[in-house]
Amino acid sequence: MKGFRTLLFLDWFRVIFVKMGFDYPALRRILQVKFMMDQRRVPTVFQQQGKKVKESKDENRFIKSLWIYALFGLFIIPFVLMGENYIFQMSIAFAVIMFIIMTSMISDFSVVILDIRDNTILFTKPVEKKTISLAKTIHVCVYLFFLTGAMTVIPLIVALINQGVGFFLLFLAGIILTDILIIVFTALLYYLILKYFDGERLKDIINYVQIGLSIGLAIGYQVVARSFEFVDLQVTFTAEWWQIFFPPMWFGSLFEWGLNGGGSPLIILFSLMAVLFPFAALGVYIKILPSFERNLQKLNTHGGKKSRKSNVIGKSLMKLMCYSREERAFYQFAHYMMKNEREFKLKVYPGLGFAIILPFIFIFNHMTLTSFEGLSSSMVYLSIYASLIVIPTVVMQLGYSGKYKGSWIYKVAPVEEQAPIHKGTLKAFLAKLFIPLYLVMAVCFIFIFGMKVLPGLIIVLISAFIYTVVCYKLLSDGLPFSESFDGVKQSDGWKVLPFYIIIGAFLGVHVLSLKFDYGVYVYLVLLLIVNFTVWKCSFKD
Repeated sequence: MKGFRTLLFLDWFRVIFVKMGFDYPALRRILQVKFMMDQRRVPTVFQQQGKKVKESKDENRFIKSLWIYALFGLFIIPFVLMGENYIFQMSIAFAVIMFIIMTSMISDFSVVILDIRDNTILFTKPVEKKTISLAKTIHVCVYLFFLTGAMTVIPLIVALINQGVGFFLLFLAGIILTDILIIVFTALLYYLILKYFDGERLKDIINYVQIGLSIGLAIGYQVVARSFEFVDLQVTFTAEWWQIFFPPMWFGSLFEWGLNGGGSPLIILFSLMAVLFPFAALGVYIKILPSFERNLQKLNTHGGKKSRKSNVIGKSLMKLMCYSREERAFYQFAHYMMKNEREFKLKVYPGLGFAIILPFIFIFNHMTLTSFEGLSSSMVYLSIYASLIVIPTVVMQLGYSGKYKGSWIYKVAPVEEQAPIHKGTLKAFLAKLFIPLYLVMAVCFIFIFGMKVLPGLIIVLISAFIYTVVCYKLLSDGLPFSESFDGVKQSDGWKVLPFYIIIGAFLGVHVLSLKFDYGVYVYLVLLLIVNFTVWKCSFKD
């Protein structure tokens, strides 16, 4: 078997693992196989791009994508260089770090944490369950280490050169503690859910928790920023008891206490929380490892039969959106896949949660500069365009499935053209995922800005329909749910960035239409014509 430098580094801590009661040889062999399998996944993406499988046989696509996180790390550098107001600059810096890492954890690594496929083999062998669980945790930690390292290595070098060794060591320690806190928090959260629920209900709750985490992280980032006030271009900060619930403040307090000598009781308390809480949580997690692994088996169980009450609204919406029997059939098929495909939901639902909260963050930021009356008479309602950022991400995921081998059904289905397949799938996405969320946001916006914004909200919705088709035609070149998730590169996120320019174009034309009398209504009619034409002509075989 191929050797890995990560395992050679792990060998230095062999004595510690043995003293803690773990079977280190078994642990090392499990990790070796996991790392090997990471490099031998079917390279579907390369096949789609016309490259040979052999060329990517020994490549780890995640490692190759780390430059994306290095770019994210550049946003931290200005806060490192700001000066000596450490609690401000480093609280913001750690808020950015925690946001990016936690988002990656809940969107990319939850599948690894909740993966129980290898248990079928390992549980039949003389290996302790706690060793299997630790191997899974280390597996995630290794990739989390590379992710964090790629994002923070440049800021760390800048900190060492410009702020000195003391600042550098505190920054490095804070990053390590942040990683421990994030991975343990994620695992403990899943453990609590697994303890009280099972089967399909559990899987749904995990998805809802992910949405809640995404929203909570976005709101928390704003709260951390609002904890500081600018007076005469000077940052002022007053420690309050409620700030203990925001971990970035803990790590910012480490710098304030250690380098600035800010020794107020709350600053000391926050600093102690930064050091003690991650290790305390890690100790709890290690103790519950066997129980966590046992509860993971609940993912294989299914709850009782669900009620088959007809969804009148859903069926009416399907009949309204789909005109042919074939289209309705694939609408129902895609609806079922998006509802029951766990990996799809693990990757998509967190983004949906973030898309909901993003427009309201813009409104909140604007309210700090004006009154509610000034807000209601402004054009800030156009921030609802920000919710469209989720569309290219979801559309890109529509081509993948954990049950991709069942895609032979497309070959035997009694359809002469592929257009109903694509149109039914996209309409199911809009009806099941996007439109319900958009309607909730629209109601809130009407409450804030009044009924006068209703035509504008309808324009945004029609723009979303057109935007969905554009993204699908440019990002997808296969049939829905026909490729393995193993073929999704974690660097594929950059592909959606150019599509945000299209959102900006929609926004620009909308703003331009507001400058003319009845321009909004003319633009709405034009969008309806374009929408009909795009959906009619884009899927011709």
